[in-house]
Amino acid sequence: MEGIVVKAVGGFYNVRTDDNKMYQCKARGRFKQESLNIFVGDRVYFTQTNENEGVVEKVAPKKNRLVRPPIVNVETVIIFFSLKDPPINLLLLDRILVLAESNYLEPVICLNKIDLVKEEEIEAQEIYQSIGYSIILTSALTGQGVQQVKECLKDKISVFTGPSGSGKSTFLNRVQPALKLKVGKISSKTRRGKQTTRNVELLPFDFGGMVADSPGFSQLDLVDIQSDELPFLFPEFARISVNCKFSSCAHEHEPSCAVKEALERGEINQSRYKHYLVFLQELREMERSY
Repeated sequence: MEGIVVKAVGGFYNVRTDDNKMYQCKARGRFKQESLNIFVGDRVYFTQTNENEGVVEKVAPKKNRLVRPPIVNVETVIIFFSLKDPPINLLLLDRILVLAESNYLEPVICLNKIDLVKEEEIEAQEIYQSIGYSIILTSALTGQGVQQVKECLKDKISVFTGPSGSGKSTFLNRVQPALKLKVGKISSKTRRGKQTTRNVELLPFDFGGMVADSPGFSQLDLVDIQSDELPFLFPEFARISVNCKFSSCAHEHEPSCAVKEALERGEINQSRYKHYLVFLQELREMERSY
């Protein structure tokens, strides 16, 4: 039999078959011996041992893999950030975008809690739309953006990701109330969210598709990325860099750098370039430590 792993806890895997039957499976001993990992999102083949249980025999090749949240074979990543309470963290947003680009994913950015701000004050919308990213303004309170997000999720394996308190679980409950996800509150002292989602689990939509409501986070490492790859993970840099004097230009100190020239003309956002330099230094330090 075959199905998709929708939850993995303590060596047990909940596998949903294409006819929506659920089986709790364990992996064959050789998986542990050969250090073969099974992740949420994996397509697996298993032998049924009784009515509701089975043993995983084989795992299909993975299309992609995200480290945080730990999930594979994602088709769409919905990046959720609140505009207020807590305020948007553009450094973290750019970090997630780099990770999405490195996994060949087309992200959709949801700017949530639009009901708390004036639309003309949303600087982030202008920055990321000008780059070419899809932006949806959302509000769980008013329902704004619900239908647009549904269209992005339909018949796909998707992941909702973003910091704690951004409203991911609240909004998913608005998309499909039957999910009944636990919702946390914002700390009155730190103005940050309190984490409510503990494990990654793929949840089915009645309109087709599945979504992983992942634990929120405030830090994220750039793993499996080389420093010389980074310029190509900023789309606006990659488009302009063909005009750089050197093909290996890091857009830092090199002469005749088209990216730096575009930055001076105001064609590249200052915060994006600043974050690029932060990530570049971070990756170089990681490489030196290897």
